[in-house]
Amino acid sequence: MTATTRSQEAGAAVRADIAAAKRIVIKVGSSSLTTIDGGLDESRLVALTDAIAAHRAEGREVVLVSSGAIAAGLEPVGLRRRPRDLATQQAAAGVGQGLLMAAYTRALGRWDLVPSQVLLSADDLIRRTRYRNAQRAIDRLLTLGTLPIVNENDAVATEEIRFGDNDRLAALVAHLSHADALVLLSDVDALYTGPPHLDTSSRIGHVAGPDDLGGVAIGGVGSAGTGTGGMATKVDAALMVTDSGIPAVLTSADRVGEVLAGGNVGTAFSVTHRRRGTRLLWLRHLARTFGSVTIDDGAATAVRSRGTSLLAAGVVGVDGEFEAGDPVEIRSLSGETVARGMTNFSSAELPMMFGLTTEELGTRLGSDYRKEVIHRNDLVLTHVSGRS
Repeated sequence: MTATTRSQEAGAAVRADIAAAKRIVIKVGSSSLTTIDGGLDESRLVALTDAIAAHRAEGREVVLVSSGAIAAGLEPVGLRRRPRDLATQQAAAGVGQGLLMAAYTRALGRWDLVPSQVLLSADDLIRRTRYRNAQRAIDRLLTLGTLPIVNENDAVATEEIRFGDNDRLAALVAHLSHADALVLLSDVDALYTGPPHLDTSSRIGHVAGPDDLGGVAIGGVGSAGTGTGGMATKVDAALMVTDSGIPAVLTSADRVGEVLAGGNVGTAFSVTHRRRGTRLLWLRHLARTFGSVTIDDGAATAVRSRGTSLLAAGVVGVDGEFEAGDPVEIRSLSGETVARGMTNFSSAELPMMFGLTTEELGTRLGSDYRKEVIHRNDLVLTHVSGRS
């Protein structure tokens, strides 16, 4: 069997998983919901909801992550294009979010479906308690038969609003909702080896992992200038979910019906890792780190290769201020981030523990210090992308 045949079969398997998914997260970007002038295009929104309604009629559950609040708010506040400054973006989002939900309510009402609004920001998912609250809310909304429509809380977000973090948000929603698959919709029908409009570019039908994308130029924003994430953030989102056991497909919004039916469209991303526990998912992708610890080469090898706990004997440095229980990065002597973990000690305590064995810690500092700096159950290796 040739490599091409293997890739085609693997892509077909991903598409079959999409078609069979009981619970699916669909992400649609601003560029797929707007006119050429940047305003909200209700006909495109209706086409999307029609496809979702047909999928729901088959007994499937759908969570929709939808951009478009800023785009919907442009015309009412007298703007022709997406503003560059953050305050005006937030003002447009404040006006547009209600209009966006009203448009979804009208479109879904034709199918007797009720939308439910869920506004999230990265800050809502930093702490585990908030993560669990969001998880329970979406589960309950699905149980009640609604269509949860999730959006970045643009009016209060900062970095997220600038960099189109709804792609990453969709990946995180797929995690916390225990989705079976993620579909990322754009205004481009697939990932290509080069600019899609060039005859020399060909569709990438399947991605087995990050190494498949080495040397592939990825970038660009929506044709209406309304999106902020571009193709790069969509690829990152796909790699994020597949690394956690969830298959993904990237395609255009006008082909959503085909992809939900398992059609050979878009770019399919195969799962690269088994499903991770909720705690490790939170730590790997959602938690904000509050500092870092630097470890020697021996400790780095032990953490990477043997999955051991991090002991004080291998710690040689601390950066930042953090308390016991905070997420921190674990870095090698060269500065590479090796892992993330929940520390058992604060940044103030660790310097007096450098290089000491567990027994020495107990003897010199007391029995409370006779434990790991980071236990292996609270530690996750970081993802290293092969994409340049």
